[in-house]
Amino acid sequence: MPSSPSPSSSVQAARQALAARLRELRQDAELSGVELAATVGWHKSKVSRIEKAVQPVTRADIRAWCSACGADERTDDLLASLRILEGAYVEWRRLQPTGLRRLQESYLPLYERTRWMRVYQPWVVPGLFQTAEYARSLLTSITEFRGIRNDVDEAVAARLRRRRVLTTSGHTFAFIVEQCVLEYSVGSSEVMAGQLRHLLEAMTLPSVSLGIIPASARRPMWAVEGFTVYDTAQVHVELLTANVTVTSPSELTTYFKAFDELSALAVHGAEARKLIARTLDVFEGA
Repeated sequence: MPSSPSPSSSVQAARQALAARLRELRQDAELSGVELAATVGWHKSKVSRIEKAVQPVTRADIRAWCSACGADERTDDLLASLRILEGAYVEWRRLQPTGLRRLQESYLPLYERTRWMRVYQPWVVPGLFQTAEYARSLLTSITEFRGIRNDVDEAVAARLRRRRVLTTSGHTFAFIVEQCVLEYSVGSSEVMAGQLRHLLEAMTLPSVSLGIIPASARRPMWAVEGFTVYDTAQVHVELLTANVTVTSPSELTTYFKAFDELSALAVHGAEARKLIARTLDVFEGA
């Protein structure tokens, strides 16, 4: 299986690409870094820090830079690149300032316009498959860990409303989960038993394919982070501290290939049902 790009490193690469474009503007204007800094009233080291992608660039920086270089016509294009960069790596504390409900609701338009969703999940049951009880246990732990406002009941309701896309015509879903997802106790044994029973029901939906990678599967490489592919336009990767959006064509291709090769490791149909049923027996007997 191919190595998946590090989300953090891909964002840094985007920062470096923007910095390189700014450096080219300065060089085309035949200005030294010191001359550019003096023109816009900056400390002489700021230009160097921006060009090395050590210091984040702001909208005001870009406007001043383009003006000093006599390249005002490039401002809008560079500002657009900055907006994409800012949206590519967003810390959860910015996405969840008042709790989890709004974030859950914000995903619905993306889910509704996506026609082909591919999900790889190594740790928890994918959100579209979660029962209310499982989602409540999971979102409660997230709320407590991040120390944010507790609106778990509203967030659970919002998450469950998203499940309607599973039965909306014109949508196709492919899910791949690790076997350990079935075994991690997110909530009580009763909660887990209910969740696994729901999985067995959900995988019969005509729009859904569910594959499970057995713990015994021989792997060409280590497991990668969980990710969701929306059509062929973008990939979301959830890190502990941030949500990363990947849109670069070369990086998207890597994630597409990774999903295909993860799918090749998974069992489907009757074999997948056996793995779920075996774990269900454990939780029901607990």
